[in-house]
Amino acid sequence: MRRFLFSAQGWPYLLTPFIPGAVALELAHAEPTVVFTVAALGIVPTAALMGLATEELALKSGPGIGGLLNVTFGNAPELIIAMFALAEGLQEVVKASIVGSIIGNVLLVLGASMLVGGLRHDRQTFNPVAASAQSSMLLLAVGALFMPAIFELVEGKGLPPISAELVSYGSTVEKLSLAVGIVLMASYVAGLFFSLRTHRDIFNPPYAEEHEEGVGWSVRRSVIMLFIAGLAVGLMSEILVGSISEASETIGLSEFFIGVIIVAIVGNAAEHWVAILVAYKNKMDLAVNIAIGSAAQIALFVAPVLVFASFFIGPEPLALVFNGFELGAVLLAILVANAVTQDGESNWFEGVQLLALYAILGIAFFYA
Repeated sequence: MRRFLFSAQGWPYLLTPFIPGAVALELAHAEPTVVFTVAALGIVPTAALMGLATEELALKSGPGIGGLLNVTFGNAPELIIAMFALAEGLQEVVKASIVGSIIGNVLLVLGASMLVGGLRHDRQTFNPVAASAQSSMLLLAVGALFMPAIFELVEGKGLPPISAELVSYGSTVEKLSLAVGIVLMASYVAGLFFSLRTHRDIFNPPYAEEHEEGVGWSVRRSVIMLFIAGLAVGLMSEILVGSISEASETIGLSEFFIGVIIVAIVGNAAEHWVAILVAYKNKMDLAVNIAIGSAAQIALFVAPVLVFASFFIGPEPLALVFNGFELGAVLLAILVANAVTQDGESNWFEGVQLLALYAILGIAFFYA
């Protein structure tokens, strides 16, 4: 047990006491910065548990299904967080978190995976057909996310300011956003059918490392552990986000930066850990499926769901009109990610390049 806890896969569980600690501090109304820090540390072991369960499922079902399960459970906390933000009228923070999740997955998560995996393995390979299909879905999402903004630039009042929390655009743009959301969701469903049904031999091949047995969990136990980990990540994320507003005043960060960087990173903590871990183990198919697949799910599924929900939750419907920083960032991130995944190979230097672009965007967001 001691060897496992202090190993590369086991050390996160040493942080398990931070989970009840965060709950206790939240109930005691402790200092927001302390609650924020403890909740962030509490996310680490829950994400590690999710990673272990996902890897067990992937060993039995292949990287495609394993990656899909991981991004679905991993994005659930972010969806829940966004629902609470919608109810409070923080629509611009919600849109910032959507963009932050996309660029975080295709730059931070994929970049860190390529860097960590490349430092241990000189050259790593993955399925270029699967990566290209997912990147194409992201390019579709870029076009869809740009059109309401272009419409508002031509026909309306222009793009929202960085400092805004809620901007009213009118029924025309709201209906346009709803229509765009329907098309995006239909495309996502078609993509799932394509990758898991008609072309599953390409997207969901068994691993070459057939001799790996993992920890021996059954599919049922792995799914149960995923569910438990998802609930725990959601609880920790809710506590953390609840303390962000007050903590941000203490440390001097804007709500825009919090939404596009901090909320996005915390909401996707599970995928971050899992993708890096499996890349370290030279399973780049699963790492790429998690990173690109999570970004695609955010753009093609989570964003439309939030648009639909906003007609029933919050002061008014959510219009998919992003500000200039968000539009530029998501376009650059997806174009660069599409370029580095075309050849089906990766190395540590490509990871450094992706991380460098993420750092540049983060610096720009900080000064925005």
